[in-house]
Amino acid sequence: MKYLVAGTGGVGGSIAGFLALAGKEVSCVARGAHLKAIRDRGLILRSDLKGEHTLPIQAFTAEEYTGKADVIFVCVKGYSIDSIPDLLRRASHKQTVVIPVLNVYGTGPHIQERVPEITVLDGCIYIVGFISAPGEVTQMGKIFRMVFGAHRGTKTPDGLLEAVQRDLTESGIKAELSEDINRDTFIKWSFISAMAVTGAYYDVPMGEVQKPGHIRDTFIGLSRESAALGQKLGIGFPEDTVSYNLRIIDKLDPGSTASMQKDLARGHDSEIGGLLFDMIRLAGEHQLEVPTYQKVAQKFKTN
Repeated sequence: MKYLVAGTGGVGGSIAGFLALAGKEVSCVARGAHLKAIRDRGLILRSDLKGEHTLPIQAFTAEEYTGKADVIFVCVKGYSIDSIPDLLRRASHKQTVVIPVLNVYGTGPHIQERVPEITVLDGCIYIVGFISAPGEVTQMGKIFRMVFGAHRGTKTPDGLLEAVQRDLTESGIKAELSEDINRDTFIKWSFISAMAVTGAYYDVPMGEVQKPGHIRDTFIGLSRESAALGQKLGIGFPEDTVSYNLRIIDKLDPGSTASMQKDLARGHDSEIGGLLFDMIRLAGEHQLEVPTYQKVAQKFKTN
């Protein structure tokens, strides 16, 4: 199968790198100095799971790509999602499936509304990955897990999702087909929101969240409030959300930080809207008090 990765940052670059390393046919969409470096010398992958490799991956701007892909992974930041539909229309054929793997919640339905003629799934990913230099992505730690699937009512070509799962697994990515992707993307949103917001609020790496104390208590408070929102939305959690989020946070590299935290520190656009303020907005729509979220939001309201 032909894969296209739209957005070759830490997440997309790691997906593309792992697929290419396993001999899968993959192209990527990037921009700026990152794109130039990939074209000049290939994509450099520095991975705790795979080691260091330089991979000759074809790279394009969104406007330059003229091929047709069987599977398109959308890995842009949440604030860039509305720039994707034109690329998806040009890069798709009748059997193409689009798999968004963003941090924000509701991405699949959001994209599907804009490209009703294309089969759009949904997904989420657990990884610490970032651009460490132009043309270079770093994957930290031992966690690289992708969950993906179709929303109810979405039809997919027979056997295609299982084939994608096999390709990802063969590439060293723990790939899971979801029976309830709305639930699973909400669970990921709950975790990454609590993780990114806590790290950004205190400006600390994950090692500080792993220690008992007020920083970890904030993470727990955010996790508890997002779980309460999930219950309001009818999400059926398979286990206690706070326990789950703590288990995941405690497995992360102590020196790691969320991409939102990195972007804020550099003065770049960030996903704070989707990870913090959307949580507060949705809670308000359901008459739910979220005092921990409200407290941390005060720091960022003028940003």
